[in-house]
Amino acid sequence: MRPPSVILTLPVIAACGCASGRGAGGGPASTPPGAEQTQHARHGDAGGEAAHGGPAHGGPAHEGGRHGNPGDLAAYVARMTDPERAQWQKPDEVISALALEPGQVVCDIGAGPGYFALRAAGAVGTAGTVYAVDVEPEILAALRARIAESGLGNVVPVLALPGDPLLPAASCDLILVVDTYHHFPDGPAYLRRLIRSLKPGGRLVNIDFHGWETPVGPPVDRRISEEAFRRDADAAGLEVIAALDLLPYQYFLVTRPRPTP
Repeated sequence: MRPPSVILTLPVIAACGCASGRGAGGGPASTPPGAEQTQHARHGDAGGEAAHGGPAHGGPAHEGGRHGNPGDLAAYVARMTDPERAQWQKPDEVISALALEPGQVVCDIGAGPGYFALRAAGAVGTAGTVYAVDVEPEILAALRARIAESGLGNVVPVLALPGDPLLPAASCDLILVVDTYHHFPDGPAYLRRLIRSLKPGGRLVNIDFHGWETPVGPPVDRRISEEAFRRDADAAGLEVIAALDLLPYQYFLVTRPRPTP
């Protein structure tokens, strides 16, 4: 069964990424409450690179300009899903490290064409759900095509707002943010919004490029270093519970909401 697309009624201004502009379990897939399946959302994110930080989770920059759809969508998606990327992004190892369980609900922020979302869908099984969130309409169209090809019935594309993923409250066991955080217009505020969508005991994982030059990734002046993200996470009310040394060019931090006294 082809999963629904979750979209809101507003004029569409395409964007690239989950948000923008910062530099330096259970049951089959379902639509988040309050969102209609056939309508459209406004996009106001400041474009530039791809939704996921250079040639990583979203690949190289959109060719369509600010807020634009890619000039050549097929070529863009091909770059984002290039098998050579697996040599340094290690998607299967990442999914394994997340220790997902059948029936869990995962949210992939800045999902693009589903590089991680489709893998997560296999890990949580048919009783689980993956919300694949992005603000780029044509990229979500490419994701829906890949979902149909995969035969998966538990991935729900979500067309989000730049500052709001439009996810239900207390719905996610794990929220995954890969190569996307530097696009959020207000990082701590966006993290606080994501916290509201975590179930009790839920985790938020951020994977992003180190703050120095690497063979792949966005320009250094547009990156959010591990130290800067840790400060933002602390300001948002998150605590780091694990730092995994798995990826050659990126940090991998597992966080959870800080317990209240």
